[in-house]
Amino acid sequence: MSPAPRLHVVTGKGGTGKTTLAAALALSFAQAGAKTLLLEVEGRAGLAPLFGRGDLPYQEVEIAENLWGMSVDPREALLEYIEMYYKAGAAGRALAKFGVIDFATTIAPGLRDVLLTGKAYEAVRRRPGKKSGSTFEGPWVYDAVVMDAPPTGRIGKFLDINAQLASLAKVGPIRKQAESISELMHSEMTTVHIVTLPEEMPIQESLEAITELRCLGIQVGHVFVNQMHEEKEFGTFSDLIDSAIATALRTEVDRYRKRVTRQQEQLKLLKNFDVIEIAHMGEEISFEILEFIATGLREA
Repeated sequence: MSPAPRLHVVTGKGGTGKTTLAAALALSFAQAGAKTLLLEVEGRAGLAPLFGRGDLPYQEVEIAENLWGMSVDPREALLEYIEMYYKAGAAGRALAKFGVIDFATTIAPGLRDVLLTGKAYEAVRRRPGKKSGSTFEGPWVYDAVVMDAPPTGRIGKFLDINAQLASLAKVGPIRKQAESISELMHSEMTTVHIVTLPEEMPIQESLEAITELRCLGIQVGHVFVNQMHEEKEFGTFSDLIDSAIATALRTEVDRYRKRVTRQQEQLKLLKNFDVIEIAHMGEEISFEILEFIATGLREA
């Protein structure tokens, strides 16, 4: 897979392995030599353990060769926004001291989404020397930015929040900033990858998310179908083994074959999309397994 487009948003229904695939995708770009930033925006601290680290801070830290990671905290992002655009860092810290910042980012989920997408926007368009570009032309600090985004149930609203804000703010810097972020989210520089399982409910939610994103004019990339079981030849069981054991083994083989058949039936619903199948890797994902998945994605 190529790192172009530059902002890769990874979403999926809870429990599909969204965070693992976001990490593997970012690692695959880094393996290919692209300087990559991996963003965590939900505060669940799921990325750091995959790289053998403690929680990611609200600053970019190197977590693997060519790969940096960061957990975007809405509270810190709002303070940074106040300092960057209003040159009022002292006022922002005073507001934080009295709990105003926490109140604002907790009570207003729309504001949280504006801040989180804004941070991704800033990272995508940042030039060397921490200068932001006024256009979408490089050179850039990062070749690719990967976001472990909210689940499919709210991904459309999350990515389209700035378009909504721009329609409300008629004039001023807020409208200008919202328009710039919305332009990025709806451009060819951004693509949304869906992570799903070969099961009825995750597939259905993924299809609904794809429809919503396309209606919003947001580009959809790959559909990662996680935890796929491959077809296997089991042969026959010898009459020499205990009959009870043979019966139990045949039952398990039959259950496995039925699962594979059900998975293949669900895959047919995705025949019109760019599907990448990810083999079942077990419950615990080590860094070595993450590297294995990343290598597969790089070659896909």
